[in-house]
Amino acid sequence: MPELPEVETVMRGLSTRLLGRRIARAELRRRDLRWPVPAELPAILAGATVESFRRRAKYILMRLENRPSVLIHLGMSGRMNLGEVGQNEAPLHEHLLLETEDGTRVGFVDPRRFGSLDLVARNEENHHKLLAALGPEPLSRDFSANHLAARLAGRATPIKAALLDQTNVAGLGNIYVCEALFRAQIAPDRLAGQLSRAAITRLVREIRATLQEAIEAGGSTLRDYIQPGGELGYFQHSFKVYGREGEPCERCPGPPACAGIERLVQSGRSSFHCARTQK
Repeated sequence: MPELPEVETVMRGLSTRLLGRRIARAELRRRDLRWPVPAELPAILAGATVESFRRRAKYILMRLENRPSVLIHLGMSGRMNLGEVGQNEAPLHEHLLLETEDGTRVGFVDPRRFGSLDLVARNEENHHKLLAALGPEPLSRDFSANHLAARLAGRATPIKAALLDQTNVAGLGNIYVCEALFRAQIAPDRLAGQLSRAAITRLVREIRATLQEAIEAGGSTLRDYIQPGGELGYFQHSFKVYGREGEPCERCPGPPACAGIERLVQSGRSSFHCARTQK
C-alpha cells in the first residue's frame, strides 16, 4: 500500500498539472470501489476549478472552487495517471477519468478496487469518517516528543504497533516505521511504555528524517506504486533494513559474526530489524 511519502508525491504531481485548471470532463466508470462512489461525483467535477490540494495521512483532498472537496485514497494498488488528452488509450481498471480545458488527462486506476473516492464539504474535511480519528501529521509541529510520550505512557503494546496506530500519529506505514526504528536504534517489539524520554525524542527525529528523505526521493517503488507521470520512486535503494533479511546492517558485520538483519512477524506484518543494535 502506498504510504505517506508516496501519497505526498502523488499529490504534488497532481497539483503541478491541475492547480488552477478547470475540469472540462469527468467520467465515472464504476462506483463499486472499497465503498460506493457518490453518483453525483462527475457532475460536481465537471466545470469545477481546482483550487488547492491537501494531504491528510494517506488521503488526498482535491479542493474545488465553491464545491465540495474530493477525497482520494489509493488503497492497495491505486495510482493516478497523468497524460495528455488523446495521446493515450484508457488503461485497464481506470475507474475515474478527468480532462481539463487545457488538455491534461488524469485517470484513477485501481486494479484491486481497495481505493476510494468521496465528496466532503471543505469545512467538514476533518470530520469525515476516514479522517476524524487521525492523530497529528508526523511532519507537523503537533507531532512532538511531548505528544508521543503522552500517547505511549503506560502502553504495553509493541512500539511498532503503537506507531502504526493512526490515532497516535497519522500516515505511518510498515516500511517507514521499520526504517525509523532502525535509525533510532529501537527494537520493533520493545514495549511502547518502556521507552525513555531520550529514546522517544530520538524516534520523533528519525521519523521526520526518514519521511523527508523518502519524499525527496519520490517515495519507494514497490509492487504497484509509480508516480503520477509514470516515474519510479527511488527511496527503496536507501532502505537500511526493510526487505533486507539476512544481510549485514550498516552498524555490524553480519553473518557469521552476528545474525545481521532479521525478520519477525508482528500482527501479520513483517518487521525488519537488527537485534544486535536495536534494543
